[in-house]
Amino acid sequence: MADEVEKKHEVIMIGAGPASLTAAIYTTREDIETLLFERGAVGGLAAVTDWVDNYPGFPEGITGLDLADALHKQAERFGAIIELGEVSKITDEGEYKHLETTSGDMYAKAILIATGSDYKKIGVPGEMEYYARGVHYCATCDGAFYRDKRLVVVGGGNSAVQETMFLTRFASHIDLLVRGDKFRASEILQRELKEKHSDKVTVHFNTTTDEIVAENNKVVKVVGTDKTTGKKVDFPTDGVFVFVGLMPNTQFLKDSPIELDAIGLIKTDQDLQTTMKGVFAAGDVRSGATMQIASAVGEGSTAALRIREYLEGRHSPAMK
Repeated sequence: MADEVEKKHEVIMIGAGPASLTAAIYTTREDIETLLFERGAVGGLAAVTDWVDNYPGFPEGITGLDLADALHKQAERFGAIIELGEVSKITDEGEYKHLETTSGDMYAKAILIATGSDYKKIGVPGEMEYYARGVHYCATCDGAFYRDKRLVVVGGGNSAVQETMFLTRFASHIDLLVRGDKFRASEILQRELKEKHSDKVTVHFNTTTDEIVAENNKVVKVVGTDKTTGKKVDFPTDGVFVFVGLMPNTQFLKDSPIELDAIGLIKTDQDLQTTMKGVFAAGDVRSGATMQIASAVGEGSTAALRIREYLEGRHSPAMK
């Protein structure tokens, strides 16, 4: 019986990034017993971001690791328990939700899914070696580091074109490498890129990205292949931005009644509740998220307040 009691919790949060760490600060301060499961690094993508320059309250910026560590310590100070492990399935059993985990079966009255998303990688030499040190996946986060510098952007969809146009605010020139013979981006974005940014952006269709090369630990060029000629092409650069999509960390929800959007992000209502009653989502894993640390923190605090209301019996029905 004691073991069964230990496996029952008021709130279980899946993931320990900025959204869930913030939510845990709120819930534990109100004496709501909270357990967090994290399969990787506490702090999520924030923890492996070299430098965060756009988080409010830090005029000189802060390393992603320091910001994640501060959130971690604050959540634990109020009583949040963080356990390394993974959740493989969630089922609704009425008052309690059943979670299958690497620590065995767990039960919670309310769940927050904040597993985040990973940037899709292109899998070339140099990409992971220089992640956050010349190779980036977020223009809003890191574009300002490249004022008056040359850049290479990889991708041909909406996000690649949108982020390329944003990067023209900083970069002196951008080489946009598109693997196919045309953009996958919308006609409107293509037209805007051509009409407003052609002086700073050179588009290279039918061009693969084969290697990111550095000298003295500094990215200096991208090596690609012109598929029309089969010849190697060098693109001198100070940094590389890769925009080939996101991969939400929702594989464990594949056969779940929790509804996902077309790319696998979790659908929620205005209260951040999913299609399973008592299960909420926040941060980069949520459909409609802005993929920023500041907004993930905001959603985490909102989710915590909605979870409290749910536990008190003051809540809206599950999303339809």
